[in-house]
Parts: sequence; structure tokens; C-alpha cells
Amino acid sequence: MLRDCTVQRLLVVTVTVVAAVAGRAPAARAQQEPARGVIVDDVKCASDAAQSYALYLPSTYSRDRGWSLLMAFHPAARGRAMVEKYQVAAERYGYIVAGSNTSRNGSFTASAAAVKAMSADLGQRFAIDASRVYLTGMSGGARVALMVALGSKGIAGVIASSAGYPDSKPRASVPFPIYGTAGTEDFNYLEMRQLDRRLTTPHRLAIFEGGHTLPPDEVALDAIEWMELQAMKSSLRPKDDALVARWFEKRQQQIASADGAAAAVPLLEALVDDFKGVRDVSAESARAKELAAQPEVKKAIARQRSDDDAESRRLAEMFELEAGLADESRHAMNLGRLRDQLLKYKRAAESETDSPERRQARRLLRSVTFGAADRVEDSQYLRLLQEIAPAVRR
Repeated sequence: MLRDCTVQRLLVVTVTVVAAVAGRAPAARAQQEPARGVIVDDVKCASDAAQSYALYLPSTYSRDRGWSLLMAFHPAARGRAMVEKYQVAAERYGYIVAGSNTSRNGSFTASAAAVKAMSADLGQRFAIDASRVYLTGMSGGARVALMVALGSKGIAGVIASSAGYPDSKPRASVPFPIYGTAGTEDFNYLEMRQLDRRLTTPHRLAIFEGGHTLPPDEVALDAIEWMELQAMKSSLRPKDDALVARWFEKRQQQIASADGAAAAVPLLEALVDDFKGVRDVSAESARAKELAAQPEVKKAIARQRSDDDAESRRLAEMFELEAGLADESRHAMNLGRLRDQLLKYKRAAESETDSPERRQARRLLRSVTFGAADRVEDSQYLRLLQEIAPAVRR
């Protein structure tokens, strides 16, 4: 997480930067235009050759109209990985995708410079629809994407994978749609669920089997389709009844395959929220209310929320014990309690059988081990975490 002062500095930078993407007409270029229909790994920014991005131009790209743009950020500056993830969706729905090769975790200067240079270059080089600028990122890159969106006007949407706001503080509303993703064993799983629980403005959260990674290809495609649906609802693109019907049927199939009524209810509620205004959802709304009123379903949904809250408390307790290691009078006690908790979670994490307990244990261990050396200097504790490491990597 970036410090609040760093967040504010980057917001100041990005307020005018994203406007540069959409606010400039494409300039005539002496150099050859990048190839269409293939990923170009290294497009140098005209204003700063040290800045570059991976690029995908749809095979049908031309300058005779404005195109949707998806700017992407990876925590390790892997621009191609971000572009590859959205290539299929970009070709199908007409998006230019640009993934920074320089924005990475740990450097405010690198992220700010990358956003500024890439935004200006894209705005000068390509025909971009001013109303259809989107941002996405993975982990720390998601925080960069959300920083840019929070500090800019007119962002059409953000796809945030495995991390949320730059200050990690949930919000009730934001001026742009958010599609979040997280793995079942992702150490930021709880953060993404809390983001989803708190937001009242358009949002969707897709949970997939896995850890702290980019979402599966089908989820990436769903994210772009959801953004297209939001664009129809806000009149950023014309309504397409055939597409709406196809997406609606796809969501109904997901609901039909849900593991029980308690799992179906949030999917139904999300479908109603997403498609309201573009097609009749009265039957789905009635079904969601009917299922949600069943005592067993009420208990299951309440249990899920209670489990999330309990996991959050356990993690907070672990971090509190970590902080207590600096107090010599409590060091031995805190280290002992940490050892007991970590070994308990290690046993659960190494279970051969998948279960909510195993997933929770793996999330907790990954949360504690990630960045531990930056939080704590205690050598005994860090050695203990090394013993736990094999369970974390499972």
C-alpha cells in the first residue's frame, strides 16, 4: 500500500494526464504505425523513449472513428501479460489495449511517469473515444489504476484484479463502474469482498479458483462484456438487444450452476442490478427475493459474512502480535502466540482436501508472509515464517 501523501501526489499528477488520452486528436506520424491484430511488445513514447508500453490494436482499427481504450498496469511492469489477458475481448469489442512496461510496485516516480507518458502518447498516436477510457491493473497495478480513476474525470470504468483502492479504505460510491476479481486463496480476497460489500454504485466481483493472479481468460472477457453493458446503460454506446440477450443467457447459466440457493441469491441480485433498464428482470428479482427469504438461505448468507468478519479479525490480531514483537517485555509471549497460530494455519493449509478452512488458512498465511520483512525486523519471527513458506506456496 502506498502512503497517503504519495497517493495524493499521484492523484494530482493524474488529474490532467488521463484528459490527455482523450483530449488530443491523433497526430500524423512519420514512423510506421504499429501492426494491427497482434501484440506489439515495445512501443516507445515519443516524449520519453525510456517509457514504453505493450500494445494491441484490433485488426479492424482505423482512424475514421474513436475507439475504446484500456490502459493496464502490472506490479512487475509486465505490460505484455496485461495486454494478453484482454486481447480476445479487445478484438471482439473494439478496444485498444496498452500495458505499461515501466509502472511497477514500490516506485511512485515510476508509476507517475509511466501514466503521464503513456497517456500523452496514446492520445497523440491513436483515435480514441473520449468517453470510453478504461483502466485495469493487477495487485499494485490495480491500486495505480484506481488512483488514476479517483483523480480523473470521465473514466468509463476500472477492472481491479486482486487489489482495491490505493489507501485500502472501502467506499460507498465512486464515479465509475468497478469490476473486481480475486482468487479463493488470494491474500487480498477479503479486501475485494469488503470493497464489493460497501459499494452502492455499479460494481461486480468475480471470484475464481486460485490465488493472487490475473483472472482466468473467461473472467477477463466477462469483465469487458460487463463494461460494455454499463456503457449501454449510461448511453456511452448504443443498446444492442442481441448482445444483451446473449450476456443475459450467459449469466442465467452461471446462476443455474451455482452451488445451492445461498450461492444463487447474490448472483441473481447482481443480474437484476446489471440488466435493470436494458431488459425486463422482474422474474429474476422476484426469484431472488423468494430465495433470500428462506430461513436456510438467510443463515448461509449471514454465515458467509460472519466468516469474512472473523477472518478479518484473525488477521488484525496477527498483525497486532507482530507489532508487539518490538516490546522486549512481551516479545517471548507474542512470538509464542504467533508460532501457535501460524503452525495451526500451516496444518490446515497443507490439507489434501479442499475446504473453506484450507482456503482461509492459505489466505491468512499469504497475508502474513507477504511483505513481512518490510513490517518486522525480528529475526526469530522471520525464520519462523521461512518454516511456514512451503505451506504458503501450495
